[in-house]
Amino acid sequence: MPDKPYAPSCDKNREPILAVLRERLAERTSLLEIGSGTGQHAVHFAPALPHLSWQTSDRAENLPGIRAWLAEAGLPNTPAPVELDVTGPWPARRFDAVFTANTLHIMPWSAVEAMFAALPGVLVEQALFVAYGPFNYGGKFTSESNARFDASLKAGAPHQGIRDFDDLDAFARRAGMALAEDVAMPSNNRCLVWRRLG
Repeated sequence: MPDKPYAPSCDKNREPILAVLRERLAERTSLLEIGSGTGQHAVHFAPALPHLSWQTSDRAENLPGIRAWLAEAGLPNTPAPVELDVTGPWPARRFDAVFTANTLHIMPWSAVEAMFAALPGVLVEQALFVAYGPFNYGGKFTSESNARFDASLKAGAPHQGIRDFDDLDAFARRAGMALAEDVAMPSNNRCLVWRRLG
């Protein structure tokens, strides 16, 4: 078993995110997490949401680390992770919730667009899509720290950067979803919640 990867940011943001998920996902039974990364979020959220099957996913190179976290936790509601590159094939099943954290500013813009376009294929009617992270509004940063974070992202990889809410909402509407909530989170982050229309 490989050493477990560790992302300090997951420990920092997990409690505020869980507070949002606990309320919004109370009636849900199956969730797909896009870009599970290390797997830390899954092993923290899944035991707090025992009614929910938490399906982790990521690109192939990240799956060993996720498996290590899941194996150590031994939770009954975290099936084995599935390989998912949002620009490639998606799981051949449907979920009543999809969650992703701190991925949209990492993916290339073309992948963000591809992800939204693919969501209707895995979401049942009235399913929720919850996206956590920093977002711009009206093309403007919401804080100086987000502006610095965006500059550091672009310096490391030009395809990365904080995304604008209006662009994401346009993709969501095109995919048959409507914004249900925009929840303010600590450290100038947000939880955006879209609902798939019937």
